Parts: sequence; structure tokens; C-alpha cells
Amino acid sequence: MMKVQLITEKGGEPRELEVPHGTPIGEICKWVQEDLPYIVVAAKADNRLVDLEYQVIRNCTIELVDISSQAGNLIYQYSLSFVFLKAVRDVLGNVECEIENAQNKGLYITLQMKGRPKEEQVRRIEARMWEMVVEDTPFLIRRIPRDEYLAWTREDGRDELTRLIEGAWEADEIFRYEIDGYKDMFYGLLTPSAGYLKIFELRKYRGGVLLRFPQTNSPDRIPPYRDEKKMFYAFEEQSEWDDILGIHYLADLNDAIAEGRERELIQLSEALHEKKVAEIADLIKKEHKRIVLIAGPSSSGKTTFARRLCIQLAVNGLRPMYMGTDDYFVEREDTPLDEKGEPDYENLSAIDIELFNDNMNALLGGEEVDMPTFNFLTGHKEFGKRLTRIDEDQLIVIEGIHALNERLTEFIPKDEKFKIYISPLTQLNIDAHNRISTTDERMLRRMVRDYLYRGHDAAETIRNWPKVRRGEDKNIFPFSGEADVLFNSYHVYEISVLRKYAYPLLRKIKRDQPEYTDAQRMLQFLAFFNPIENDSIIVNNSILREFIGGSVFVD
Repeated sequence: MMKVQLITEKGGEPRELEVPHGTPIGEICKWVQEDLPYIVVAAKADNRLVDLEYQVIRNCTIELVDISSQAGNLIYQYSLSFVFLKAVRDVLGNVECEIENAQNKGLYITLQMKGRPKEEQVRRIEARMWEMVVEDTPFLIRRIPRDEYLAWTREDGRDELTRLIEGAWEADEIFRYEIDGYKDMFYGLLTPSAGYLKIFELRKYRGGVLLRFPQTNSPDRIPPYRDEKKMFYAFEEQSEWDDILGIHYLADLNDAIAEGRERELIQLSEALHEKKVAEIADLIKKEHKRIVLIAGPSSSGKTTFARRLCIQLAVNGLRPMYMGTDDYFVEREDTPLDEKGEPDYENLSAIDIELFNDNMNALLGGEEVDMPTFNFLTGHKEFGKRLTRIDEDQLIVIEGIHALNERLTEFIPKDEKFKIYISPLTQLNIDAHNRISTTDERMLRRMVRDYLYRGHDAAETIRNWPKVRRGEDKNIFPFSGEADVLFNSYHVYEISVLRKYAYPLLRKIKRDQPEYTDAQRMLQFLAFFNPIENDSIIVNNSILREFIGGSVFVD
């Protein structure tokens, strides 16, 4: 018998079990099913991520991984995608699919067929998926030689996958999954079978379908549907930019770097960004807006974008005044507390909304305003240091976590306001069936910046990331639909730049640290990217400079 320390939820107390030698972790899950809050899709065995078919052959600590974590949610997505792709083959025949991006709390997928998929076809695909779930159709995993694997990718017409493996993967053997005769590859673990995928829905959406599933903040249900139209159009625009750049898959990016074309790629990508910023500035002038509000999730590049927008507004003859909302914190003793009794500075109630609105309206009315300066040492606002007035041809550019929340500016006339949501929306895919997670990309940005400028190591960034995500889910994402425009701050080349900084940071995380499994997952992902070693070719007003240093806007 093997002794197991079993942890059923993150931060929970371990329980001691004795299990027969060779017991699969999935079998152990069945014994404690009633104590599991969410769907378990994998486990950590002595802090190494393993699938549920992993057999216990020694005394160890096992922590179950459910879909409330980023790693677990990605496993659920991969597994659900696998079942979807198999269902498409069964219902429509040899129709190719492209898993484009994440939006509307799911995956947007296009089908390479004549015309758009019909509602009846979508319902048949969904029904076939549910058949596999109910039947608990097993996923088989095979480790095959590299040459055999490449022969399969060529035969299956997966050119982007063939080129990636030939150019970036040095392993002698590669894992491939099979379900009822259908074969595919995913860059992560899968559940043992389709029976684990009990929560999903399939919707006909625009030119393709939406495959929706639980999110990390709602792991027991599918979130309410809200058509994020601006998000869809932003991804469409990025696809057009990718056509201009000639980069659709990771193999295309790696080829460009290997051929020494990274300078041209970077310059073109930066020019597309600048053109978009100028278009937004033109729209603000055309609509005669005087309050510009900018918000987005962590590591979106809000500061750099706001500064570049101010320059383009000035080019249009406007004279923007740039400010944040931090000087409008309530007095420290009035700061709301979170569920742990600690000050919650991200709560909207931590802002003196009445004073903020009074000051902004007074400025718009041409009055001189005694704007506060918040003293973070004393925890109080100070006055008399910033007597401010703006002219009729000036506007105010405000960047802050709550900028899109109408409650922040509820006393300012709506026709004065222009709202901008900014986020890096990753359109580059590893291959047709494996996308690159926007969440992971943002974490890489933050990881590099945290290390270079805040004295935090990669483990601390990973450890704090769930708290960051909870704050975004509460304060930012629900209000993205309020925006007048969406700016995609993503650069197709950026992970190849970030790799040089992030890779050694992630490798420092040791096996006995809780962040080890996430670090290993990120290292495996980064290994596919050819690095861009010379980042001196990146201009100093690039959004990426906000994270790697050398920005003209950020000290």
C-alpha cells in the first residue's frame, strides 16, 4: 500500500490515504467525489502536473487540479476542443476547423466549408458531442517517434504543424491523442475521456461557432451570454493585420525570425499600432469629446497607450491633460475592506466619486480647480498644490481601473465622454487547433516587468496572478462593453521578445515551490518560440517597452 497526502482544493488541508500500488489518480478522485467542489481534470504529483491516469507507485503528495485554475481550465478547453473536432468529422466529414481565439466566454471556431454553418448542422455537432460525453468515450494517448509524427502531419495536411515540429521541436518522441479513430495533438494534458466534459454549449455565431464552457471565476456553470461585438471586430482587425504581416501561425513567426526579417516585422507592427491610435484620436475630435476614459486588465499597456493617444490628440490641435484617478482615493481610514478585513484599494468605493465628478465638471466649465494630491505615506489627500484650469479646446484623458464603470463618472454628462478599452488580444495560433492564451501572454508581460522594475521574482508573479484575475473579473471585464472603441495592444512578435527575459526567470522556480507546475507549463510553451535576441530595434514608444524597459513614457 502507498501512503498519499491528498489535497482536494487549493490551500486545503491534506488528508492521509492508503492506496494500492499502481492506483490511477482518477480512481482516487472517485473515492472523494463528494468533497470535490468543481470538475477535477488533472493533478499535481509531488508538484509535477500529471494526467488522471497517472498511477501511484510510491508515497507522494497529490493535489487535485480543477477548472478553477488557469492550468485546469486550459486542460478542459483542450479536451472539449478535441471532442468538438471529432464531432465535426463525424457530422460533416473531412471539414477543417480553425480555433481562432477566445471571446464571449468561449472559443470562436471557423469551419472551412462552403457557406456558413447552418443552425441544424451546429445542433447535430453538439448532439454528437453530448453522445461522446454520455458514453464517456476514452481518449487514447500514444508516444510516437518524431519521424512517424511528421509523416502523419504531412498526410493530414497540417503544414503549419509540420513546419513547427521541423523547426522548433527537438524531442525524439511526441505525444498524440486519439478518440474513436480521430487523431490530433494538443500542447498540454487532456482529461482521460469525454465524460469529464459535462458543462458546455455550442452556438452558431457569425461566420462560425462559439464553443462555450465554464471560466475560472465560474467553474460550475457557463457564464451568461453577452455578445462582445467590439471584441469580435478587434480580432477581425487583427486578422487583417496578420495578413499584412504575413504571420498566421507560430511557424510563420519562427520562419521570419530565422530568416532575419524581425526588424521589418517589428516596424510594420508598430506602424499599424500608430495608425490605429491616430484613428481613435481623429474619432475623438470628430465627436467633440472632452473626457476620454481608458481602462483595461493588468499588463495591457494602458500608460503607454494613453501617452501616445495624447500625442495624436495634440497633432489634431487638441491639448489633452493626462491624469489618473489615484489622487482621488478616499482617506485611508475610509477605505473599504475586503472579505479578509484588509484595505481594498481596487474597490470603486475607495475612490471619492463625488469630489472627482465635481472637479471634472468644474474643469469642463472653465473653472479653476484645486485638484488633490494623495499622500500615500499619510493616507490623506492634500490640497493647494495643483490649481488647475483647462481651456475650451482642451480635453482630459483619464486612465484608471474603473474608467469604464459608469458609476465613476455618473455625474458627468454622457455626451462629454469617450471610453476606450485596451487589452492584448492574441490572434497568433500555434497551429489550427491550438491557440495562444491571452491570459498567459499578459502574465508574461507582468512577470518581466515585475522582475525588472518591482523586485519580484517569477514565482511571486505566478502566486499573485489569481488575485489579479479576480480583481479584473470584478472591476474591469464586466464593463468592457461600455467602451466606444477597443484597442488591441498585442504585437505578433512580442512573445519572441519576452521569451529572452521570462525563460531564465521561470527556470529559477524549483520543484518544491508551489508555482513550479505553472512555470513548467510556461517553459514548455515558450520553447516553441524562436527568440528575438536584439530588442534594440524596438522603438522607445512601443507598448512592449512598458514591460522590457527603455520606454520614453515610463520611468
